[in-house]
Amino acid sequence: MSQCKVTIVVLGDIGRSPRMQYHASSFLKEGYKVNIVGFRGSKPLEFLRSHSNCKIKYLPEVPKSVKDFPVLLSYLLKIVWQVITLAWVLATCGRSRHLLVQTPPAIPALAVCWFYCRLVQANYVIDWHNYAFSIMALTHGKGHKLVRMSEKFEGYFGRKSDGNLCVTKAMKTDLTERWGISAVTLYDRPPEHFGSITPAERQTLMSKYPELTRARLVDADGAFLPDRPALLVSSTSWTEDEDFSILLSALQDYDRCKDSKLPKLYCVITGKGPLKDLYMRRVTSQDWSKVDIVSVWLDAEDYPRLLASADLGVSLHTSSSGLDLPMKVVDMLGCGLPVAALHFQCLEELVRHGENGLVFRDSCELAAQLCDWFTGFPTGDRSRRQRFDTAVAEFQSLRWHDNWTLQAQPLFTKD
Repeated sequence: MSQCKVTIVVLGDIGRSPRMQYHASSFLKEGYKVNIVGFRGSKPLEFLRSHSNCKIKYLPEVPKSVKDFPVLLSYLLKIVWQVITLAWVLATCGRSRHLLVQTPPAIPALAVCWFYCRLVQANYVIDWHNYAFSIMALTHGKGHKLVRMSEKFEGYFGRKSDGNLCVTKAMKTDLTERWGISAVTLYDRPPEHFGSITPAERQTLMSKYPELTRARLVDADGAFLPDRPALLVSSTSWTEDEDFSILLSALQDYDRCKDSKLPKLYCVITGKGPLKDLYMRRVTSQDWSKVDIVSVWLDAEDYPRLLASADLGVSLHTSSSGLDLPMKVVDMLGCGLPVAALHFQCLEELVRHGENGLVFRDSCELAAQLCDWFTGFPTGDRSRRQRFDTAVAEFQSLRWHDNWTLQAQPLFTKD
């Protein structure tokens, strides 16, 4: 019997869609042939790029001239373009037994993928990361006609799926109550390559990026220097649903603190997004005495190495729906890095304050946590860190693929 084929669709940068890449990796490990359809941008994982059973098919970008039209017309033209190009690329993939599509974005992906699946009699599965209409509401407001249209669209084509995955128990409940959709909760878990690293690997990482080299964190062998600054890491998409000003304000408070037991703080911000330049201009316009803030874009293989080298991670993610969880926290915990996370509705499904991380509600609370965490660095209060390490190690014990085979694979059969 020929190998079963699955097509994975994401109307976004494939390289910046870790969960969909992890899906693809698991399918490949289980013997499937995989097509990944999405936009070009950051490099996908090396495992996918080099695998003989994986084909990455890029969608053509929407012409820039579309943005010159009025909002509604521009949005309509964008949809028409994506309908045509997505349908064409799916046609070039040939017949797939299964199709897995990420939402958001929902329009027009859910409709085009549903039509393709009905045409070739494929199993149509949606992976719900959030709601597209709730993200759209951040810009246009909840009552905008595009937002109302998006909500109806998601519900209509969501109900036509053959199976559904979602990222939290809260979303599973909401899908049922909102649209009568039954979903399987597949929590994000770290893949196997997220973990501790050797001093030699750390030295290679630090020497590769000029922004890290200048911090003087390690010696020639990759061992941490005793007088090094503390390394704080935050990953952000630089969008409206992640308020970087919270971290910036907290770092200003830390910088003004006169406590001699506090170390210098080297803060590395990773990620790309529309608000990056705005916030980094604010960073460079201020005078800092014991805080240094840099923005770095790392290769996918280097990102977990940075997390494994850090002393604390910060998540600024707030869900537009209140129903999804930040992948960046999963990545941090997967590398053994304690996390301080901004509170929102269902965060407790991942981070429990004082048990496996810290939870803050505003910049003042974060600043207090930073001062408390780094007092006496690098020795300080080891008992709390050891308690966190135990909880984080428990989280690390279940990795992505093992969890995927338990929760997701039953939705996809090879016959």
